[in-house]
Order: sequence, then structure tokens, then C-alpha cells
Amino acid sequence: SGDVTYCKQVSRILQERCVECHREGEIGPFQLEEYDEVVGWADTILEVIDDGRMPPWHANPEHGEFVNARHIPKAEKELLQKWVDDGTPYGDAKELPDRVEYTSGWRLDRKPDMIVKMCDTAFEVPADGTVEYQYFVVDPKFEEDKWITAAECRIGNRAVVHHIIVAADGRRRKRSKHESIQSEWITATAPGAPPMILPEGYAKFVPAGSKLVFQLHYTPNGTPQTDLSSVGFKFADPKTIRKIVATHEIRTRRFAIPPGAPNHEVKKSMTVPKDVLVLSLFPHMHVRGKSFRYTATYPDGKKEILLDVPNYDFNWQNAYELPEPKLIKKGTKIECVAHYDNSKENFANPNPNKTVRWGDQTFEEMMIGYVNVALADQDLTRDRQKK
Repeated sequence: SGDVTYCKQVSRILQERCVECHREGEIGPFQLEEYDEVVGWADTILEVIDDGRMPPWHANPEHGEFVNARHIPKAEKELLQKWVDDGTPYGDAKELPDRVEYTSGWRLDRKPDMIVKMCDTAFEVPADGTVEYQYFVVDPKFEEDKWITAAECRIGNRAVVHHIIVAADGRRRKRSKHESIQSEWITATAPGAPPMILPEGYAKFVPAGSKLVFQLHYTPNGTPQTDLSSVGFKFADPKTIRKIVATHEIRTRRFAIPPGAPNHEVKKSMTVPKDVLVLSLFPHMHVRGKSFRYTATYPDGKKEILLDVPNYDFNWQNAYELPEPKLIKKGTKIECVAHYDNSKENFANPNPNKTVRWGDQTFEEMMIGYVNVALADQDLTRDRQKK
């Protein structure tokens, strides 16, 4: 029937929930913007939604709320199923919703205040073999302290760049009065990761004189390639910043995953030394990664699961952003528990017959629970008024 009224809603769901994952053709292999193309993939759409593969969101909804959650509600899944069962009707053309406009280029809300390339000339990536992590040191000529409220790594060649991490190298600068909360980590990108956009009044602090260090992980794809990646920053007036954000790591290198182990467990914890506000969580493993969980044990003995990722996906490395910064009291233990599948049943496993240890390359493993935090009692605007 050409006047099916729910088709407008189906179109909205596909645009808002699915097309975003194919924005600019950077991630998905095809677009989902025209009716004829969507119809051809209708059964596959239902399958990947039912399996939880799309939209790519891996947090267990029973634990925590996250502002960037992408999961599809049950009612929307049922509506998509009805649309397919009814023969994928087009509906009333007069009700066709406006096409969603997605950001092209920089994904920040405006052009960066500063763009820094990783180097002057492109790096040559060989056709095959293993490329060790590449490090590029750049002097952005920060003559004054910088307060970064948003940052985005722009991959120059997505065919061969797996991830980028940008950090501040402060070895040549004077000691900062903000040393207690400051961290070298500024921003990063990996498959599926959003740009760093901090809440109003929060910023990463980079002291004057710091240089930038780009870490790039290249994966050869069979043909010689070149890459020239960059990072963009949005700066804030320091008078508007109340809190400094630091990126902490809960990690361990001390593990050995036995050959064929289907559910090997690795744990690491930290005790919070001061009252802090947690802004976001970012678990990281490689292709044997199976699940990852953050659990807080508070000083009174109560436990809370901050984030549970029961089906970790190396190809979609989400940052899980809290709607509001969460207070974590001094003395709280935050434990990260990771599980790995080193069996032949893991189709992404490059070698189930090998004992796997920590290493940079994808065929090795990592165990890191990143946490973005700020000091709960810090108020730089208040401190300035006292002076």
C-alpha cells in the first residue's frame, strides 16, 4: 500500500540510527540513504540489529547511562520488523522526511582553532610486513598555556591507519602548578571513536613550551601507501575553565593468555587517592578481547558496575561518556576485569595455538581501562577570584 503511515518513522529510524555509522563513507562499505538500496539490505539490517552489531554499541544497558548511547529501543526494532514483514512498503511520498545532513570534514561543532600535522612530509607505509608504532614529535610553538576543550584526530589515510594518540611532551618545560591532575594524554582516535568534546568549564591543560607527540599504528594492506594525519584543537579562555581533565590508565602488562583459552581473565585495579569526577570510560583490548567491566567498590563496601561491555569489538572502540560527571570518593577501588578468547572459535584470532602476551601489534594483546577524571574540589575560577 502506498499510504502506509509508519514508513515515515521507519525512514527516520534508518537515518538517525544507521546512516550515522556510514557517515562520509569512512566506516561502512555502503550508504543507506536511498529507498532502493535500503530495500536490498532489509533482511541484513534486521539481522545485524538483532545480533547487536548495528548500531555499534556494546554497553550492557543494565549498568550505567551514557550520553552517546546508540542502541535501538525494542519498539523501534519491532517497527522495522513489521516494515519488512509487510513487504518493505515505500509509504506516502508526501511524508518523506528531510534528509539528515551529516557533518563533512571536522566533526567538532566548528572549525578547529589550530590544526597540527604529524610532520611536514607524508609517511610511507610499506605494502606488507609489520610496522612498529611510529612516533612524530612536533613543536606547535605554544608560547602560552593552552586549555583544550575539544580535539579531533584526522586520519590522512584510513586504509592503513588503525589509531592515533596525541600526547604532550613536557620534558623541556618548567614544572606546572597543575601537575597533580595533569596528564600527557590529550586525545586519540581508533575505529568508531568520537572526537573529544569536554563539558563546559572542563579542559585538557597543556603548558607553554610543550611539544606534541603523535603515535601512529599502521597496518599494511598489500600496496604501498602514504599517510599525513593531523589533529585539530579548540581552545578556551582560561578564565572560563573550572576543572582540568586528566586521562588515567588502569592497566597491566603482566598476563599470558594460554593457547586455546576461550575465556581467560585478567584483572587490574586502582584506589582513588582523592575525590574525583569521572567523565568517561574507554576500555581497550585487541582482537582476542571478549568482555570488559569497570566495577567501583566504595569505602563503605558497596559495589557498583560503572560499565559492562559483554561483547567487546575491536573494530568499534567506543568511548562511554557519562551524562554528568560522576563523583567517586577517595578510597574507592576501581577494578577492571577483562576476558579474552584465544580459542579457534574466535574467528578474529590470528593464532589460537600461541600464548599471547602484552604487545603493540594487533596480533598481541593489551589490557587498559582508560578513565577521564577531574578533581572534585578543583575550581580554578574560584581560585582566581581569591588572588
